[in-house]
Amino acid sequence: MKQEYIDIIVRETGLRPSQVENCIKLLDGGATIPFISRYRKESTSGMDEVQVTAVSDALEKLDGIAQRKETMLKTIEGLEKLTPELRRRIEECWDATQLEDIYAPYRPHRKTRADIAIERGLEPLADFIEKQNQYVPLDRETSKYINKEKGVDDTEAALNGAMDIIAQRVSLDESARNLVRSHYRRNARITSRLVRGKEAEAQKFRDWFDFSEPLSRCASHRLLAMRRGEQEGLLRVSIDIDDEQASDSLASRYVHGKSPASRCVDDAVHDSYYRLLQPSIETEFAALSKEKADAEAIRIFARNLEQLLMASPLGEKAVMGIDPGFRTGCKIVCLSPQGDLLHNEAIFPHPPVSQTRQAAAKIETLVVQYHIEAIAIGNGTAGRETLEFVQGLHLPHGVQVFSVNEDGASIYSASKTARDEFPDYDVTVRGAVSIGRRLMDPLAELVKIDPSSIGVGQYQKDVSQTGLKHSLDQTVVSCVNRVGVNVNTASTHLLSYISGLGPVLAQNIVAYRSKNGPFRSRRQLLEVPRLGPKAFEQAAGFLRIPGSSQPLDNSAVHPESYGVVERMASDLGCTVARLMESKELREKIDVRKYVSEKTGLPTLTDIMSELEKPGRDPRGPLKKFEFSNRVRSIEDLRQGMELPGIVTNVTNFGAFVDLGVHVKGLVHISQLAPGKFIKDPTQVVSLQQQVMVRVLDVDLGRQRISLQLM
Repeated sequence: MKQEYIDIIVRETGLRPSQVENCIKLLDGGATIPFISRYRKESTSGMDEVQVTAVSDALEKLDGIAQRKETMLKTIEGLEKLTPELRRRIEECWDATQLEDIYAPYRPHRKTRADIAIERGLEPLADFIEKQNQYVPLDRETSKYINKEKGVDDTEAALNGAMDIIAQRVSLDESARNLVRSHYRRNARITSRLVRGKEAEAQKFRDWFDFSEPLSRCASHRLLAMRRGEQEGLLRVSIDIDDEQASDSLASRYVHGKSPASRCVDDAVHDSYYRLLQPSIETEFAALSKEKADAEAIRIFARNLEQLLMASPLGEKAVMGIDPGFRTGCKIVCLSPQGDLLHNEAIFPHPPVSQTRQAAAKIETLVVQYHIEAIAIGNGTAGRETLEFVQGLHLPHGVQVFSVNEDGASIYSASKTARDEFPDYDVTVRGAVSIGRRLMDPLAELVKIDPSSIGVGQYQKDVSQTGLKHSLDQTVVSCVNRVGVNVNTASTHLLSYISGLGPVLAQNIVAYRSKNGPFRSRRQLLEVPRLGPKAFEQAAGFLRIPGSSQPLDNSAVHPESYGVVERMASDLGCTVARLMESKELREKIDVRKYVSEKTGLPTLTDIMSELEKPGRDPRGPLKKFEFSNRVRSIEDLRQGMELPGIVTNVTNFGAFVDLGVHVKGLVHISQLAPGKFIKDPTQVVSLQQQVMVRVLDVDLGRQRISLQLM
């Protein structure tokens, strides 16, 4: 392990060197982030999942820089220009921008004007001009380089070629690039203009037709909106500074005196700035600002996804799922408490068919026939109308009716996962099943859908898709392992996110389960093909086996700690099961007695917490929510109305709230806590939160609703 890595990560994260070193050792040894943060607290001195992730990401970034440095060294060595000093500079540099500046003079590139001038033998003339010697006439020196065979026809051609060489040298000079960067850091403005003739098709970007603000203050959602308009050919976006001031500042570093040679250097420096440096640094800052905006958007998306995945489950109850529709009808499915499809058919309670009585009778019959305990209705097209229709039926006492967010259900229903699960049913049935299962367990169902299709972020299609996928995958893994899964009921897809497993082992577990019946203990997992001791170590603590003869198999206590719990029970003269049941017995335990080399106080504290509520679900209880019956469409809204709503998306400019009118309203960040400055909307609201809002404005033309949080 390179000490440099540890030193750099310590500086970036603020963690102690020993924490970083031990964390890197665990990661290099194949340990996963959930496993390290949950079961290796002694090694890392209690690092949480966020800190372990930060070390993992930093490690990946440094490995990437190390690989880039190897490429650079090989290239320069191949050019026979690798001096000991240059090697040292590259090997000691871990700043990606500085590294590229060092490499710039040696980077392979297309032939430039300067390269042509060098081929024509004008480099010595460029050297002479750069010295700005006022005692040697420039014309006399320049005339020496006239060579018509090489394309240097006169002194003007010689001077122009030499100045091209000087301009390129300036553009590759680290100090020159850093000076221009400093101007961009202090003064850059991002500007957006409408492309002429695009007024009609660019209406959704009209806020950016004539927009400018300091780049340092440009929020990620504004930058991404402008870049999307630029990508669609509707806006022209630029990052500008005072070019005259920057080029004059640059010239002052290179120009000495007022000789003819000095004037040539001055011209070459200004040419270098406008032709080479300014476009290069603008592109660099455009990329950096986009990268920063991407990171912020991805952070918001990941946070929203986490809240969605951790939404409260209804649990194992018989559920009716309804995928609403008008013309095509509503698809109904009846699901067992385990989520198995028992029945499906279509009803047509709405226009144009309007078979209201038949639809009502069918639902009421199916509810009784399949002992339905809850009804899940998708919140898309016809969702509100179907919700009110079902709420008006004569249902058995205790049957609850829920509106369920159906974002991404259509993506799932057409996916390979859905086809594998339900090969004999069409997409409408699969969609209804997904809606019903989402009510039972949002996490288990949503992991089957590409997270970027769930629609809980901002500009997710415009950000780095590689970065987005990495972050969202980490979020799904974190949530799945935080909750844990029942190994005897979990789908292949859900199991694949468990620490240490992946798609192959997940499939092997399901295949073993199908052939041999339910797992009776965690140890039995070692009989699964290709699931060896290492994978077992990483996964076992996150897999639950209800009904096992070993009660700890249905808890988050890792098998490696079973012996500690058994000693506690033995010392108290009781069984492990009795110890888990009795608060009185647990209160008699002095955990310090059980501290050992392998098991420290952090692990013992976690064990005691788990014994108190074994296998507890960290997600809270499901709360019922109902929209106001005063409004059914955006046309019903009036300024000043106070209505209940549910938060469906949180961005860094505010929160979107569903009022049940098919158009989401926006609570701008300035209206989340009127009178107070809110930097981050998540300080006030979260996804799926039930809120009361006041209607500020309704724009029917643009289908926009402005709200204020009460």
